[in-house]
Amino acid sequence: MSVADKIASLKASLPSGVTLVAVSKTYPPSAIMEAYEAGQRVFGENRPQELAAKQAELPGDIEWHLIGGLQTNKVKLVAPFVSMIHSAESARLLRFIDREARRNDRVIDVLLEVRIAREESKHGWDEGELERYLRSGEHRSLEGVRFRGLMGVATNTDEKEIVRAEFTRLRDLFVRWKGEFFDERFDTLSMGMSADYPLAVECGSTMVRIGSAIFGARRY
Repeated sequence: MSVADKIASLKASLPSGVTLVAVSKTYPPSAIMEAYEAGQRVFGENRPQELAAKQAELPGDIEWHLIGGLQTNKVKLVAPFVSMIHSAESARLLRFIDREARRNDRVIDVLLEVRIAREESKHGWDEGELERYLRSGEHRSLEGVRFRGLMGVATNTDEKEIVRAEFTRLRDLFVRWKGEFFDERFDTLSMGMSADYPLAVECGSTMVRIGSAIFGARRY
């Protein structure tokens, strides 16, 4: 199947209201243009340097999402244009995003990344740590940040019940924290990748991040 056919098939399989983020990390601009010409406009990248280089080269109406780990000293590379940062995983990083957003006269949409997987290598806030941060009210002072929801990466396992439990937990946190700390703008639950997105959608995901199922196996 062509990239266009894969995108069409994926979009047909997703319920209304679920956004497809085409994860284009490591793929060349030519591959992104294939997806763009098929109507895809939302793309996700992991590395700020790679994202900034592609943004400068590709059409201006692409909505770029930074979905990978973000070091504080790299925020300035993406702050002028990024549409959404999925990987806001600490109070310190949020302060840097806020500072760079205001320097660029912008308000940047962010998702709070919660560590739901069993692997120690996964990033994100500890659930209790994030709840304490929200209860402190510190997030309300960040004028350059718009809190849009949560993001999480499930355990890399074939045991579906483990993955289902992790996605369900994140959904429950999303619902509870939206009611307690946010408003209707807190509307995005980003979970699910090529291997597990159907299960994520079943569990309430509103945004899926899919790369290899669109572009093919990566070459690192």
